Amino acid sequence: MTEATHPAHPADSPPTLLHAALHAAATQHPDVVAYLDGERCFGFADMEAASRRLAGALLRRGLVRGDRIALLSHNQVEWLQLFFAATRIGVAVVALSPRYREAEIAFMLADSQSKAVFARREIDGFDFQAMLERLAPTLPALREVVTLDGDVFAAMAASPIDDAALGQATPAVRATDLAMVIYTSGTTGRPKGCALTHASLLASAHGQYRHTRPRPGDLMQLANPFNHVGGITCGILSQLLAGGSCELVPVFKAKTVLDMIRRHPPAILVGVPTMMTLLLMHPESPDVDLGSVRLVITGGSNVDATLLGQLQQRMPAAKIMNLYGLSEASGALVMTPWQCSDQDLMQSIGTVLDGAQVRVQGPEGTALPAGEIGELQFRGLGVVRDYVGAAAGQGAFEGGWLRTGDLGCVDARGLITLKGRMKDMYIQGGFNVYPAEVEALIATHPAVVMVAGIGVPDPVLGEIGRYFVVAREGSGLTAAEVLAHCSGRIADYKMPRQVVLRSELPLTPAGKILKAHLRSEA
Repeated sequence: MTEATHPAHPADSPPTLLHAALHAAATQHPDVVAYLDGERCFGFADMEAASRRLAGALLRRGLVRGDRIALLSHNQVEWLQLFFAATRIGVAVVALSPRYREAEIAFMLADSQSKAVFARREIDGFDFQAMLERLAPTLPALREVVTLDGDVFAAMAASPIDDAALGQATPAVRATDLAMVIYTSGTTGRPKGCALTHASLLASAHGQYRHTRPRPGDLMQLANPFNHVGGITCGILSQLLAGGSCELVPVFKAKTVLDMIRRHPPAILVGVPTMMTLLLMHPESPDVDLGSVRLVITGGSNVDATLLGQLQQRMPAAKIMNLYGLSEASGALVMTPWQCSDQDLMQSIGTVLDGAQVRVQGPEGTALPAGEIGELQFRGLGVVRDYVGAAAGQGAFEGGWLRTGDLGCVDARGLITLKGRMKDMYIQGGFNVYPAEVEALIATHPAVVMVAGIGVPDPVLGEIGRYFVVAREGSGLTAAEVLAHCSGRIADYKMPRQVVLRSELPLTPAGKILKAHLRSEA
């Protein structure tokens, strides 16, 4: 069995309670602007005071340790205030995406047994208030719906701090208490609610913080959504531990983020590959000074070498890092080492962070040596113990090991190469084909913006590769040109048999390509 590990450093242990981490930031970094939300600025002490006021208001509404409330909003400071308020009294936050609609939200509210929902009245023209009022009678556990932009929430936010009530509720909170429920994106079927605790969230955030070495006051524009570990852990909590600043991006739009960068130059640039590609492609991008950026972090899906090379060219003085993580791990597990060659950066996702372990297993639990491809499994750091609701006990966690469903291999140095999802592999003419490898080649074509490959049934070969390609606008790229680009560069059994040009591809709320939707078409 291939196994690589970096030991944790107990002398530098992370805080294990979210309200303690917030208090530490408020005490240690009183002059840092922690959060920028439009024209509004908040320090860590402001956030702590707001969370104490709201925590008392939640207690007065009958919420107690062990209860769950749902938050439905884009990235905004009120979301964070409620998050820190709820977890201060042992109430868990169920994070919902504004891109979800009625069937998804109804399932998640019922599955999580949420007692209350705090939501924006309307987002991007969709009336969430009307939808939630329609759903409420069908959800026995749900007591109330509160609009974040309404009078009730305004009164809660302005209420006095109830020191006596908090003095009883806060000390009862434990590191092992549920702090957050994040539902998987549903790319493999019905979403599962990941049970993230205070300790798991902070362990993951601390692992990333120790690896990336941010400085107090370092600014990042944060477009990764809070209902995803890429937003809450890799963004908010890792910055909290560092005393860093976050400018909140409600909805990712390349021009919006570029305008923010002009006004507030960042030290850290973060985003999934889709976001990075759109930022680099935007017509105004060449005119935006990125000289302040010391660190670029991109991940959440396969990062092709072409994009990494473009990022290097655009920001030659910055360190570029891949990041690999999962909801079930509370955040990041793997990142690019600081001392890393360009070849290793382009071909691997990095090594496990301190406190995490990785192993590679073949069929039926067989041990695989270095360099062999199998399922990547992890334990330690922020890996959770189980799901909540209907998915609880479904067996993704065996002996503390998280079965990721991702294919990969680990070399003798501990560098991990990702080969894609297990279900993505297809057998073309009797040979295993990993779409990630073919996608990476197609992505090197200068006219290709985005690509996703799947296997589809074929009467002769069993399965063949169908690759969906989004071309650069005005390029005139053809399917024949894509095939010609691949010809002679990969083995003939890996050659795409079908190329489908699209104007866009379906994405999850976190910016990953929804291959399940592409497979359903086939």
